[in-house]
Amino acid sequence: MAKKIKKKDLGLGIRALLSDMDTKPAEEQREVVKEMANVVSNIPVGQIEANPFQPRTDFEAEALEELSTSIRTYGLIQPLTVRRMGDGKYQLISGERRLRAAKMAGLKEVPAYIRIVDGDQEMLEMALVENIQRSDLNPLEVAITYQRLIEECKLTHDAMAERVGKKRSTITNFLSVLKLPPQIQEALKERKISLGHAKALRSVGDLALQLSLFNEILTKGLSVRATEELVRSYTEPKATPKKAKSSLPEAYAEVQERLRMHLGTKVQLKVGAAGKGQIVIPFGSDDDLNRLLDLIEE
Repeated sequence: MAKKIKKKDLGLGIRALLSDMDTKPAEEQREVVKEMANVVSNIPVGQIEANPFQPRTDFEAEALEELSTSIRTYGLIQPLTVRRMGDGKYQLISGERRLRAAKMAGLKEVPAYIRIVDGDQEMLEMALVENIQRSDLNPLEVAITYQRLIEECKLTHDAMAERVGKKRSTITNFLSVLKLPPQIQEALKERKISLGHAKALRSVGDLALQLSLFNEILTKGLSVRATEELVRSYTEPKATPKKAKSSLPEAYAEVQERLRMHLGTKVQLKVGAAGKGQIVIPFGSDDDLNRLLDLIEE
C-alpha cells in the first residue's frame, strides 16, 4: 500500500515533494495528486511556459493594464493552474490573461495550482469535488473551485451541479463573483460581504456605480435585502424621478446624467432663475468623498 501523504509533508515544500515524483509508484503518485489538488504554490514566472494550445491569443491592452494595476494593489487573487513538465519547468493550463497582467505588474512569482500528469483527471476531479463540500470555504474559494472544475476537468454547469449536488443556478451565482472587481472579491474572501451582496452588485453594469455601492455597503453595514433595494433604486426606473426629470430642462438633465455616470453616484442639479443653481453630490464616507474628489480632479 502506498504511503499516505501527510499535511506536514506538504509543508516541507512542494518542490521537495515533486523532486522524485517520476520514480514513485503509480498509486503513490495518485495520492500526491489528490493531496496537492488544493495546495497553492508560488512559482517563478520565468519557469512557466505558455500553453501551445491556448485558443485565445488576443487580449485587450486596456483591460490587461487595469488588471495589472489591481494586481499591484491586491496581488493575484485567483491562482493560475500549471502542469509540471520536469527540469523545474511548468506549462500553463489556465490563466493566460492573469499571467500576462502579473508580468506587467512586475511580479516575480505567482500563486498556482500544480497538476502532475495528464492522466490525473479523475483523481483531480474527485479531490476538487471533495474539497468543495467543506463548510469552512468562503464564497470566493468555492467560486474558484467551480471554475477549476470547468476549465481543468471540462465539466459543464449541469454536470458540475450533479457532481456537487447543487442547483445549476447556484453554480452560476458563485461563478459570477469572479467577474467582480478585485476590491469586491477580496471583501468576499475576507467575509466582509456575503454571496448575496456580491450577487446584487453583479447586476450593476456600470463599474463606477458598482464600486460606489460597494463602499456604501461597507460604510453603512447594509444587509443583503437593503443592498438589493439600494441597487434597485439605481437600476429600476421609478415614477417620481421621471416626473422630477421632466421638470428639468433637457440640456441640464443631460449634464446631470453625465455627472452621475462619471462619478458613479446620485447627482442632483438644481436650476433657478437666470441660470443660477446648485450641484448636489452626496457621499457615504470619507473614503467615498476622496474617491469623488479624485474623479473631479482628473
